[in-house]
Amino acid sequence: MTDGHRPGDGAELEDVESPPLSVEGVTVRYGSTVAVVDADLEAYAGEFIAITGHSGAGKSSLLWAIGGAVACEGTVRIGDEEVRDRAQAARLGIEVIPQGSALAVLLSAEENVTLPLLARGVRAEQAQRRAKAALESVGLHESGSHLAEELSGGQQQRVAVARGLALRGRVLLADEPTSELDHDNRERVLALLRAEARRGAIVIMATHDPEAAEEADGEIRLDDGQLETIRTPAG
Repeated sequence: MTDGHRPGDGAELEDVESPPLSVEGVTVRYGSTVAVVDADLEAYAGEFIAITGHSGAGKSSLLWAIGGAVACEGTVRIGDEEVRDRAQAARLGIEVIPQGSALAVLLSAEENVTLPLLARGVRAEQAQRRAKAALESVGLHESGSHLAEELSGGQQQRVAVARGLALRGRVLLADEPTSELDHDNRERVLALLRAEARRGAIVIMATHDPEAAEEADGEIRLDDGQLETIRTPAG
């Protein structure tokens, strides 16, 4: 990253001022199927935005296009930098909490959180501290040594949230982060996402849950790939 958090700098709680995120004319196709159509979106540091819509509306496709993980037409920029692929997106501080957790099931919860930090150059001792703190923040401080495959679906989802939080990106893309959670843990995770925005990150959450969407500052609805602004963060 060119500003904000530098991996391995030893900071425990560091604010970040994300550059603006700009999505211009993004279209995502899978063969003859068009999942997202000519989407435009702007988001700024400190904003928590929900993308809503029915299953299959294109929410995940838009998130993954922003995160550089799926090919798209149009452009995605953070500041002056164009996002071209997932590796570059990660270097620019765009992190993803995937739907369904996507954990390495034969690694422990703590290892699932620690290894991405090590891959970003965070020192081992610091990575372990951050992983433990992130797991504690999602209520899994006693489950760090458990293999991911031993955890329930809701616990796995919270590990994925902890992994995304521990990376401390400038942009955090959360794909249905509360779908597997009970009420208390849903509220816990939403509070953590709000806290990420307060520290200066841009947080974009795809969700089919209208109550979760209400917790965000703004809401954009996808309907058959088309974006419609429902309320703006300033509204």
